[in-house]
Amino acid sequence: MTHPRHTQVAIVGAGPSGLLLARLLHRAGVDCVVLESRDRAYVEQRQRAGILEQSTVDTLREAGAADRLDREGIPHDGIELRFDGRRHRIDFPSLTGGRRVWVYAQTEVVKDLVALQLEDGPPLYFDAPVHAVEGADTHRPVVRYGHQGEERLLDCDYVIGCDGYHGVVRRAVPAGVMRVHERTYPYSWLGILADAPPVYDELIYAHSERGFALASMRSPQVSRLYLQVPNGEDPAAWPERKIWDELDLRLGADTGWRLTRGPVTAKSVLPMRSSVTEPMRWGRVLLAGDAAHIVPPTGAKGLNLAASDVTVLAAALAARYADADTALLDSYSDTCLRRVWRAEQFSYFMTSTLHTPTEHSSFDTRLQVAQLERIARSHHAAAELAENYTGAALQP
Repeated sequence: MTHPRHTQVAIVGAGPSGLLLARLLHRAGVDCVVLESRDRAYVEQRQRAGILEQSTVDTLREAGAADRLDREGIPHDGIELRFDGRRHRIDFPSLTGGRRVWVYAQTEVVKDLVALQLEDGPPLYFDAPVHAVEGADTHRPVVRYGHQGEERLLDCDYVIGCDGYHGVVRRAVPAGVMRVHERTYPYSWLGILADAPPVYDELIYAHSERGFALASMRSPQVSRLYLQVPNGEDPAAWPERKIWDELDLRLGADTGWRLTRGPVTAKSVLPMRSSVTEPMRWGRVLLAGDAAHIVPPTGAKGLNLAASDVTVLAAALAARYADADTALLDSYSDTCLRRVWRAEQFSYFMTSTLHTPTEHSSFDTRLQVAQLERIARSHHAAAELAENYTGAALQP
């Protein structure tokens, strides 16, 4: 296997942000190489997000990466809120001028993008951990990585960090240059995959004095379900029957409604936190996706923010190489951070409105119910939720 010594753009990380960026750059005629520390099987099996915004779907279609999504993805025109013994549906198209979301797991997005890149895209190396990024503030940074037992060098014009919050690329930026804003929430999610058909054709977000619950899906045969649990909870403390019983209590809204049960095939606890790194660029290093920001999953924004980052970044790099125009690159961080903070605010709103920490008083709970009642009764409040959930149109 021949390894290039130079490329225009080195992309570190073959998650959805790195792979989508590579696809967009390839179609724009910009050379790039993708380096991923894990093997292909691991990358394609990571369970993450499952909701795609309208703009994300539009970008995947533009990239030629939506054939299977259009066949197998499940379009959703709303969500249901359950609180105080009531059910209320938020209709997205009528509130947003026709925008909707799709249920299509991140694992499937990654599989589609990997297949396209290996078929006709730029170089993609699995099992290629990056050890260091040197010269990030020069015109020719160098990426040091290992592959097939050898240490290799890749010099480039730009390094894009799509390798997550704990990735190597963030460490190329000197301490104190970037500022990190963070919030840790006092609860986590117990998430399960179950071989059970969803009992409702859209997502259910349930507020309960027992804690939050979410009923989602991965396919017409597979349910994805979540329960609010204390931080540090051991998944082993939740046998299957206990999980299903608690889901029934929280999602039933005192109506006797019950889930369809089936074998639990995966179970894990997901911590809840928010983080934003400012700025998202230093010298020739640019951050995208989880390397730059993390949101709690309540608002379904993580994958979608990553997609919006790389859509903006691909347009900026294309302008740089086609016209020697760096204006979009120079404004990349500011452009993305406007959308990031909007998504952080929405994710915080959804999280704080629907979850009930153990220290909550009855007063706090009634305030949450009052907010949910306002969404149910006010067109303007419902429209704001729908607009944020489906995502605003991208404006690079």
